[in-house]
Amino acid sequence: MASNTSNDNFQHRPRQRNGPPPPRRQGRNPPPPSSSTRTSQNQPQQHTPQEKKKPVFVKVDQLKPGTSGHTLTVKVVDQNSVPQKPGAASSHLRPARISECLVGDETACILFTARNDQVDLMRPGATVNLRNAKIDMFKGSMRLAVDKWGRIEVTEPADITVKEDNNLSLVEYELVNVVEE
Repeated sequence: MASNTSNDNFQHRPRQRNGPPPPRRQGRNPPPPSSSTRTSQNQPQQHTPQEKKKPVFVKVDQLKPGTSGHTLTVKVVDQNSVPQKPGAASSHLRPARISECLVGDETACILFTARNDQVDLMRPGATVNLRNAKIDMFKGSMRLAVDKWGRIEVTEPADITVKEDNNLSLVEYELVNVVEE
């Protein structure tokens, strides 16, 4: 005996549409609009690869607090290992190696925070390219860092005379709230 529910009378029928299908949702980076709005069904739509932008190299003296995405070539002047506090990391995590390196170019110098595998690349005297570097604030002063989205590349030694008397990490910054009236 069949139960008398609302699903008993339900029939599966294909839905009919009037007109063209709705536009498809685009992903994060939609392709650039083409000259023809619709290609024929037989031909697959051709995607042109996105052109990579050439990196714009900046000098150390152009770095400002709270900025990111910098690409620069610097020379490592000095490296100091930061001792790990006992109990700072959980017992199941491997201890993080952190080192503060003084890096710079002919315009200025700044402290770079190297973490884990980056410590091995930042040897005094080495010339490195920092890609997608960011400025972190630590106790009111600037620190240069490269996170997982960036890259450190050791390059051929360049003849860079680092201007050590202009250390941007010695400048203290203070966050000021500006109230507009």
